[in-house]
Amino acid sequence: MSESTKRADGRSDNELRPLSVELGVQRWAEGSAVISVGNTVVICSATIEDRVPPHLRGSGTGWVTAEYSMLPRSTNTRSDREAVRGKLGGRTHEIQRLIGRSLRQAVDLKKLGERSILIDCDVLVADGGTRCASITGGWIALALAMRKKGIEAHLARHIAAVSVGIVGGRPMLDLPYEEDSRADVDLNVVGTGDGGFVEIQGTAEQEPFDRASLDALLELARTGMTQLVDFQRATLDGAR
Repeated sequence: MSESTKRADGRSDNELRPLSVELGVQRWAEGSAVISVGNTVVICSATIEDRVPPHLRGSGTGWVTAEYSMLPRSTNTRSDREAVRGKLGGRTHEIQRLIGRSLRQAVDLKKLGERSILIDCDVLVADGGTRCASITGGWIALALAMRKKGIEAHLARHIAAVSVGIVGGRPMLDLPYEEDSRADVDLNVVGTGDGGFVEIQGTAEQEPFDRASLDALLELARTGMTQLVDFQRATLDGAR
């Protein structure tokens, strides 16, 4: 790809934003991590409790759930905390349910026993892909928590997420806000370490897109998720 066709931040179309992580940022949490994906920054923590929701009591099965929020100045203008408004917005409900569904796939819930793992994701800086960063960083916090509690053997698989889209007719990986806001097609893809898909959320913002475009985007997402899982592995190995 020539310099003239590179993206505004200098990346190629199939290149992730720079990744970094800081572990153990919350003293009392069983597992915690601040993940940075480009300019997007999310603090993720995992709490393990020896109880489950009422509908699972006596089942011998565990549970994983999540909460998500954006701090007031995570964006370029201040937004009120949802606690002040008195209710969660629809977007917040949607995203935290996505994070919970995705990270339940990471754990063998039957072997976990009647324990709950609660994942908290708070966006410090939002520049596109906050739900994907929350899932990728949430997995790291979850894995650290399970290791601390000596139940790492019940971690079933890696789970990571990435955005892809068609911007100006070009399929692109890992969209920042500037690209996401003008994308013709926008997908958030959650997947496993072995190339499987957990959830795909996709929208044509104006004109419908065809099967060939979808296949190209999913292949691009799979490439990105492979790199994200490698990042997760390296992070966990470095924390031993």
